[in-house]
Amino acid sequence: MTNIKNRKASFDYEIIDRYTAGIALSGCEVKSLRSGNANINEAFCIVDNGEIILKNAYIKEYIANDHSGYDSIRDRKLLLNKKEILKMAKDSQLPGYTIVPLLIFFNQKGYAKINIAVCRGKHNYDKRETIKARDIEREMKRL
Repeated sequence: MTNIKNRKASFDYEIIDRYTAGIALSGCEVKSLRSGNANINEAFCIVDNGEIILKNAYIKEYIANDHSGYDSIRDRKLLLNKKEILKMAKDSQLPGYTIVPLLIFFNQKGYAKINIAVCRGKHNYDKRETIKARDIEREMKRL
């Protein structure tokens, strides 16, 4: 099973609330995702006219695709309930808060899903604390 992770998200942000959403994709994008040709490290989400839009997510063009006008970093609509969208829109308006993609995966039915989170950016001293905690945990596992 192919999972595309945003490894820097938990280091750069403090995760407040998580959601799972569907992604509106074309057929060649789904095939490319299944082969693992995507990157969401620089991606983010915005709320636009009552919709959540995934921006700056890179999905490589599928090799066998004959579509010449493919844009690999186009905006993609995320599929969520209206109640979830309104809550995320309210939370993301707070200063220092943003919506970040964490993981793209395929569920049991074969649909592409994305885990997104409302996050607050960490300061440098918070990041140092994360590094210290990780090092201590690594030492404890060794012993």
